[in-house]
Amino acid sequence: MSAPLLNLYRRMQRWPAGSWLFSRAVCFKAPYFASIAPRITLLEPGRCEGRIAHRRKVTNHIGTVHAIALCNLAELTAGLMVDASLPKGMRWIPKGMEVQYLAKATGTQHAVATPEQPIVAAEASYALPVNVQVCDDAGTAVFQARIQMWVSPVKR
Repeated sequence: MSAPLLNLYRRMQRWPAGSWLFSRAVCFKAPYFASIAPRITLLEPGRCEGRIAHRRKVTNHIGTVHAIALCNLAELTAGLMVDASLPKGMRWIPKGMEVQYLAKATGTQHAVATPEQPIVAAEASYALPVNVQVCDDAGTAVFQARIQMWVSPVKR
């Protein structure tokens, strides 16, 4: 059985503008992410892809996509990937994030989030590192993050 979030994503993909509607729904639930106007382009167990356009609201004083917008995109895609991948009875929360800025971020930014290890049901809590790579339209890596997720059983 797949996660409710993944079921919603799959159902909405059948609609015209389904990825736009899904992305808006996510931002309604977690309003802070609306500040970057993300678009989730792929969600499946073990992988989430999303993008943000180079707009004024995510631009810094030197004309590139600002660092916190890239961090927001990384946290969003990592969180959605984990949520879509979790076995029933498990929950998650981000615990920390290490980032590296590799190149100037101009144009549309494309993020891919994947886990470093399998996401499994467990009776004890565990750390789950998630890697996020962000590339520009030319495929140049401009940013990478390693986000520590804390996965634990739901308390009954």
